[in-house]
Amino acid sequence: MSFGQGGPQSQWDPWKPQSQQQPWNGGDGGASPDWAALAEASEARAKRRRLFIIGGGALATVAIAGAVAVAVVSANGSGQASDGPSSRLPATADIPSASATTPSFAPTSAPPPLDPKDFVSSVQKDKAPLGPELLFPGTQLTMGDTVYKKGPTADTRTCGSAAQGTLPKVLDANACTRLMRVTYTRGDTAVTVGVAVFDTEAQAVKAKKQADKKSIVRSLSGGGVKSFCSGAVCRSTTNSYGRYAYFTVSGFTDGKNVTEKSTQVFRAGDDLAEFTFRQIRRRGEAQASAAAQAG
Repeated sequence: MSFGQGGPQSQWDPWKPQSQQQPWNGGDGGASPDWAALAEASEARAKRRRLFIIGGGALATVAIAGAVAVAVVSANGSGQASDGPSSRLPATADIPSASATTPSFAPTSAPPPLDPKDFVSSVQKDKAPLGPELLFPGTQLTMGDTVYKKGPTADTRTCGSAAQGTLPKVLDANACTRLMRVTYTRGDTAVTVGVAVFDTEAQAVKAKKQADKKSIVRSLSGGGVKSFCSGAVCRSTTNSYGRYAYFTVSGFTDGKNVTEKSTQVFRAGDDLAEFTFRQIRRRGEAQASAAAQAG
């Protein structure tokens, strides 16, 4: 019995998953397979497979490169790529400021300080208590390294009675309202200071200008201080500050005349004139300070 009839037999293809290996000893004549043809077919299929793999890889590379290019364009925020370096900053005008507006404040200024001299230049503002013991407190005065002992004091409303020479006329002509005196001594040197009070600064300045070398305050003795400058040559000074004119007369308690070599007498007169000026100025400073604190 023969099984060779019924159509051609299917051959096994190693590259087809549905193909099954069949023995080649069946069929007519028992001929052997063509091995050369099978090798050529296998090589052709392998070549097509390699081309497919290479082509697929190239397409994937192109797709990835395209995606990166889109990402770069999107990151730039515009339709064109930038040629500058990645570290380049935008222009100053493109950078928003921290604050759009700067707060402004209205200029302020402190009120000018009060002038102490104003408070001792008129009777209307010079209201503080006044007296020889207030202007010349204590029992002694120290100026630098020199100490003066305080002697008697006097206070009168009739200014001319405490002056001599041409000074009484000057004081009365400018309406002097009060004349206070005090004497200081050092050794045989004595100085009397006289402070004349007026209602205005203008009156005090006028009295100062009208006083001459014969306008002398009367020396004040007593309380252990001998009489001085009652007949001997003495040294006198005249000055003013605010509504006050102040005078000094200095000499020796033993009756000697003052000469240009009497340096201790000149120094004593200058020290007492300086101290009087300071005391009147302090009076103005105290009243200015009180006015400033009162608002």
